Amino acid sequence: MPTHPPLARALAERNFDRLTQVQTAVLADTADGRDLLVSAQTGSGKTVAYGLALAKNLLGDAERFEHAGAPLALIVAPTRELALQVHRELAWLYGHANARVVSCVGGMDPRREQRELAAGAHIVVGTPGRLCDHLRRNRLDVSELKAIVLDEADEMLDLGFREDMEFILKTTPETRRTLLFSATLPRGIVALAKEYQQQAFRVEVEGDEGGHADIEYRAIRIAAGDVEHAVVNLLRFYESPSALVFCNTRDAVRHLQAVLLERGFSVVALSGELTQNERTMALQALRDGRARVCVATDVAARGIDLPSLDLVIHADLPNDPEVLQHRSGRTGRAGRKGVSILLVPPARKRRAETLLNLAGIDAVWGIAPQPDEIRKLDQERMLKDDLFAAETTAEDLAIAQALLAERSAEDIAAALARLYRARLPSPEDIGDPGDGRVRSRAERAQERAGRESGPRNFDRDAGPRKPKKSLRDGMPEGSVWFRAAIGRRKNAEARWLLPMICRRGGITKGDIGAIRILDTTTEFEISQRAAESFATMIKRPDKEDTIRIEAMTDAPRAEAAPEKRSFAPRREAPRHEAPRHEAPRYDTRAAERAPATKDFARDERPSRKYGKPHDEKPRGENPPAFDRKPDFKSKKRHQDKPAFAGNSRRDRGADAKPASAKKPKKKFRG
Repeated sequence: MPTHPPLARALAERNFDRLTQVQTAVLADTADGRDLLVSAQTGSGKTVAYGLALAKNLLGDAERFEHAGAPLALIVAPTRELALQVHRELAWLYGHANARVVSCVGGMDPRREQRELAAGAHIVVGTPGRLCDHLRRNRLDVSELKAIVLDEADEMLDLGFREDMEFILKTTPETRRTLLFSATLPRGIVALAKEYQQQAFRVEVEGDEGGHADIEYRAIRIAAGDVEHAVVNLLRFYESPSALVFCNTRDAVRHLQAVLLERGFSVVALSGELTQNERTMALQALRDGRARVCVATDVAARGIDLPSLDLVIHADLPNDPEVLQHRSGRTGRAGRKGVSILLVPPARKRRAETLLNLAGIDAVWGIAPQPDEIRKLDQERMLKDDLFAAETTAEDLAIAQALLAERSAEDIAAALARLYRARLPSPEDIGDPGDGRVRSRAERAQERAGRESGPRNFDRDAGPRKPKKSLRDGMPEGSVWFRAAIGRRKNAEARWLLPMICRRGGITKGDIGAIRILDTTTEFEISQRAAESFATMIKRPDKEDTIRIEAMTDAPRAEAAPEKRSFAPRREAPRHEAPRHEAPRYDTRAAERAPATKDFARDERPSRKYGKPHDEKPRGENPPAFDRKPDFKSKKRHQDKPAFAGNSRRDRGADAKPASAKKPKKKFRG
């Protein structure tokens, strides 16, 4: 335990009976006073660890801080939520030492931060961008800085804060003590440590307390369209006081929040598009118990520390193992147990297995909880509800006696059970999509070799071909027609209508038949087995589009299929059986159709004139002379023109005026 009495007293008030592995490592004699490069997983107590490690640099042998002036320690965090969380942790840890902790984060009023910095601070916590802004404007005095901490340094590199981090490190005094804390140690972090740290002591925490020993990992196989239903059932099954659901995009966060709100859950959202005040209010609602579920993106959820957070659901798989560990590290903190659940569609199973292997996590695979299991748990929870342990008042007994006078005990108990279930969201029916096992390369090669080893048959007539499905044939199991209020005039196309219909109705493209795009509407066909659930799903509000979809009462009739053409070879006699000269084609067919005509000899056939002969057509005053020989020395037609430069004045006569090659311009008289 720490030797400084104010810090030991603060830990005792928070029921800290022993230190974690990373806290013990930074307080070891070999790490005393040295620069530290620490690698520890999220939730291992890193904030308290560097808070204890800085105590000797900040307090020395004193138990209390003196009057606040220029900051003595600077803590840099990647996100606003993490910075504010660090501010709260250090505030209670150094509370008995009268430490003044100031936060400088984006999204907050910079003028208020300027006034607080001017009033003096012992410890300043902030995000890279806001700290750089205060340093450039000379609002943050770092002349007396003794230590600097880069928390979640790997995350700051991923978010593009390298230049800001280097600017802060170059601006602070060289005599400072530098502590780098990171969940992983990529090359960028190691290079940064070599450049800005002096003989850093490296601490890598592994084992039970450094990773995910307090977190139970589960992987749930689901169909791609059952993600929302699986989230509902998991929230109902675990009934955690606080749950965190991760999505990869802001749009997915908004959509899932709307779905859960409609189902009756108390939900808040965290994403990059929210202001700092909106984020603070959302987190406060979770801490106060006014909200049970938080739907968030990765960046927005960094630094969230909720004491009652027992469940983390990955609605979308993370992009890398580090993100998986950071997400899951929101639960299982400070000795509490937690559950981290991955929702894995069959097409993403290989990706999920790769993430778990790279993170060194052994997850239990299974299926989503079924409605029967959830109702059974509801019954057990109802029998153990705190209402039965509460003290019964005289007013309660009077109401009970009045009820018993009118109703039987069984009716009253049944009504109580209905009231209990009415306040809970109904569970969803979810099927098992199968194990979704992807064949290995060796299995595919073996199957391909088996096909190629057998004799191939290149005869087209060896067997009947599988007929192609036609839209006119309709769906074999029956169908129901629906109409969408959008058509050709609003650029409706099947390429984006098809995924919209699948998303709105929670179906796959295999359940959709013919699509007919008209001028103002679009009619489409849904299989009979999916029509009922589709009709229920389209009634729910959708924030992504407002296209109205409804069932058709005047479904179009199926068109009669055309007569199928046979492509079998014709059975005709060979050509050599009948010589050509015996039955010419024109003697057998054309002769029968042609009418009877008089047989004229070729020379005696009457000639028929269809118009005047060529030499009788009028040609003007000079008829064509076909017997005249061409005269190449005759005068060209263009030489008769007066402007031809080749004609001499002698040829045109002495009185002729010289030809002008350019016409005089007309004067404009306005």
